[in-house]
Amino acid sequence: MRISFQRLGLQLIILFACSIGLRADPPARQPTEKTMQYPVARTTKTVDTYHEREVADPYRWLEDTESKETQQWIEAENKVTQRYLKGLPNREAMRKRLETLWNYERYGIPSIHGGRYLYQHNDGLQNQSVLYLTSSLESPAQVLLDPNKLSQDGTVALAGRVPSDDGKLLAYGLADGGSDWRTWKVREIATGKDLEDTVRWVKFSSVAWLPDSSGFYYSRYQEPTEGAELTGTNENQTMYFHRIGTRQQEDLLIIERVDHPKWGFSPEVTDDGRYLVVNNWKGSEPQNQIMILNLQSKGAVVSTLIEGFDAEYEFIGSRGAVLYFLTDHQAPKRRVIAINVEQPERQNWKQVIAETDNVLQSVSLFGETFYVNALQDARSYVTRYDLNGKLIDEFQLPGLGSVSGFYGKQDAKETFFSFTNYVTPGAIYRVDLSNPEQANQGTLWRRSEIDLNLDRFVTEQVFCTSKDGTKVPIIITRRKDIELDGSHQTLLYAYGGFNVSLTPSFSAGNAAWVDAGGIYAVANLRGGGEYGRQWHEDGMRLKKQNVFNDFIAAAEFLIDQGYTSSNRLGIRGGSNGGLLVGAVMTQRPDLFGACLPAVGVMDMLRYQKFTIGWAWVAEFGSSDEADQIENLLSYSPLHNIKKGTCYPATLITTADRDDRVVPGHSFKFAATLQAAQQCQNPTLIRIETRAGHGAGTPISKRIEEYADLWAFLQENLK
Repeated sequence: MRISFQRLGLQLIILFACSIGLRADPPARQPTEKTMQYPVARTTKTVDTYHEREVADPYRWLEDTESKETQQWIEAENKVTQRYLKGLPNREAMRKRLETLWNYERYGIPSIHGGRYLYQHNDGLQNQSVLYLTSSLESPAQVLLDPNKLSQDGTVALAGRVPSDDGKLLAYGLADGGSDWRTWKVREIATGKDLEDTVRWVKFSSVAWLPDSSGFYYSRYQEPTEGAELTGTNENQTMYFHRIGTRQQEDLLIIERVDHPKWGFSPEVTDDGRYLVVNNWKGSEPQNQIMILNLQSKGAVVSTLIEGFDAEYEFIGSRGAVLYFLTDHQAPKRRVIAINVEQPERQNWKQVIAETDNVLQSVSLFGETFYVNALQDARSYVTRYDLNGKLIDEFQLPGLGSVSGFYGKQDAKETFFSFTNYVTPGAIYRVDLSNPEQANQGTLWRRSEIDLNLDRFVTEQVFCTSKDGTKVPIIITRRKDIELDGSHQTLLYAYGGFNVSLTPSFSAGNAAWVDAGGIYAVANLRGGGEYGRQWHEDGMRLKKQNVFNDFIAAAEFLIDQGYTSSNRLGIRGGSNGGLLVGAVMTQRPDLFGACLPAVGVMDMLRYQKFTIGWAWVAEFGSSDEADQIENLLSYSPLHNIKKGTCYPATLITTADRDDRVVPGHSFKFAATLQAAQQCQNPTLIRIETRAGHGAGTPISKRIEEYADLWAFLQENLK
């Protein structure tokens, strides 16, 4: 299996049963006079009309993130926030503890190209992981690319790497300051020198090499107008072929669909070099089409192999003219099908691996064996099947947790996978594919060791019941020595959208929270992909309130079962999870002691007007649709803030170069919340500079952010 970029366009865990019945609400916090002085944000009389309904937008000017007035507001807000955070009594001790915990070796999954191995490694506190090259897994490795040397502050990140099949060339993508824009370059692996080849304005696309290393396919957008690089709408993606040794202006146009400006294209080339397989996506919809180009036929043109956007299709591999796909077509939890390119009609499709009770996440093909990575209650479960779909055996995993990997060419003799959970920092295992007796298990290659006694921790999965009776899983990590007496500071995290599955993974930042006596809980809400297509769809569009109900039920469960109490319960989420936090804190401000919404979608009426926001309409609905406006207004965080309400202590986080969820969302939410807050609970916004939506953020910045977040929670969850 090659690393799949199928979902780039969507783009981007002892069981207890419980019922949440009627319960008395805790006493509401009594409004008190404000003591925090916030920067003055002027209001305007801006009013929009949505399907005959007028909606005010008094802080519209904060959407212009580059204006002098907005920059002055940002500077003033950061001064207030930093003065508060720097004065917190636990902040510096937490920062030092985080620095100690983060200082451990971390390895990426190796890949094999031309008889050599490539892998990433971080010695502990390096801002960015370094890419290494070695001829043997046990031999000393040499540095192939060190992103830490590309900028003084560590904000230029390696955001993609694709070696050519012969292992001679490396195409690598760079992200500057957290932006989603990528600049791709080409490096000679033997010499470590860059060629002159450079392709710019790439976004939501990787590259796909031809087998002879003569060039690669990629997708890009037109160069944005000056000043609109981080806010302008991204439409009309086009696919090109870049031939090594030429300028980008000479690249060959492969696909352009001006009649469908919201379509995107992700290229892959079959291992035998016979076909170019193109994932044709539109926005965040998991449903896609598949296009194909016969690379061995002169004069061949791109044609549509699977059309209709009726289901999700993810290319796995091929054998001659037969292509294998992972799909939810007629299988909400996914199955594997085979399509013969010479007989592509749907009546000729063949089922290879049938749908099961577990959700298939990814499938790799090595020789005549499929390695199937599935989810079983948000935890990885791996099995092996033959080409006829017969179960061979269950792959032996190191424990209960999350698995990723099994990458490589179909004729590979070895592959690798990573294993982690909330109390396992991460380990890389090698699988010997050439030995039938060893091909169903891994041999440890590298294990991360952290300066923390993880034996003191325990992770348990519990289930609560949402408002409509739906069972919702929660994975809780805590120290073994704490008593469930309702006295513990607890952080509840969730996402709930875009078919994204939250599976167990280790975080030095979260470990610091638990080590300090906190409880860390992750809820797998509807809208995610943990239980298949229906689970996702039950949290979309007009059913979005289900997501918030699930989260509220999880919060009430933690209180009812004695993990915490409302004034000691904090909540956190980012992006779509930031929307989640914003929605539930405005619906149930009495239920939480502190809220941490990060890079959130806060204005549900205007989100589609910026960068890639239009791509989320399939998930949320849009204010342009008359049948959606009331639903959007019912939960839009910005529009549900009410004056005269005491809101929980809130620390909003965003970044000035976030070009996925533009920071104007958080700016307007912060200004509105500060004006409405009627008690002394702090309402702050932390605006990171030279950073974006989160990917590639330097370790130094992450440590500082976690120190601020945890110190804020410790101060306010009393």
